[in-house]
Amino acid sequence: MFRKIYRGIRLLPKRGKEPYVSFYKILGFYPLNIMLYEQALLHKSSSMKLKDGRWINNERLEFLGDAILDAIVADIVFKEFEYKKEGFLTNMRSKIVQRETLNKLALEIGIDKLIKTSARNMAPNTHMYGNALEALIGAIYLDQGYRAAKRFVFERLIQKHLNIESVAELEANYKSRLIEWSQKHKISVGFDLVDSFVDENNTTIFKTAVIIMGEQAGLGAGYSKKESQQKAAKEAYNKLQRNTAFRNHIFKLYEQQRQLHNEKYVNPLNRT
Repeated sequence: MFRKIYRGIRLLPKRGKEPYVSFYKILGFYPLNIMLYEQALLHKSSSMKLKDGRWINNERLEFLGDAILDAIVADIVFKEFEYKKEGFLTNMRSKIVQRETLNKLALEIGIDKLIKTSARNMAPNTHMYGNALEALIGAIYLDQGYRAAKRFVFERLIQKHLNIESVAELEANYKSRLIEWSQKHKISVGFDLVDSFVDENNTTIFKTAVIIMGEQAGLGAGYSKKESQQKAAKEAYNKLQRNTAFRNHIFKLYEQQRQLHNEKYVNPLNRT
């Protein structure tokens, strides 16, 4: 209690001044360590060099915020949908934390007005703002703790800008669908990162392939590994559903593999 009072007194001279006011409008509270929040909105194109020679931007905070956000959203949907099964909860979490949703939320709360970047002519589908939102959540976690981060996500993002019931009706998570298909048919599915490169705006692009029985079933590119996996999974899932020849080919390969496995372990003469 005394610690909380001390923090409030220490912040008194700074309240009403920038950048504290701008952050308060977004967060609903005043930062304690404002440098964390400034770093969270520092795009890698505007990386800063510290006195010790290190370069900093928001990528490390984005990494942390991504993990914290996953835990928070899992917590929220678990309690919100009391009788739903694991598959539904996984899909709900994926829909909320996907880059398109995070970009929309970041713009809704005004992150685009505070982010520092030197990148020009940003592609319209770049996820710079969504990434910054994740970094901001990482900053809140380090500065105020898990409870404050969860309160921000629930009260300032979900309650104000998302209808969680409407989210449940959004397009399905194709990666989850593909994994469910593989479990049903006992056919393994792999996600291979086949390439990553930097585009003209100095933004990293990831390219992922879906491999089923040694065959490339889908290919997807995106501004994050998750996005590239989703796009590759969508292509692979649709191919399995709509392309009968390809689906039968996969089943045939699986059956051949299964027979070879049985012959090897059932017939002693075939053992090596």
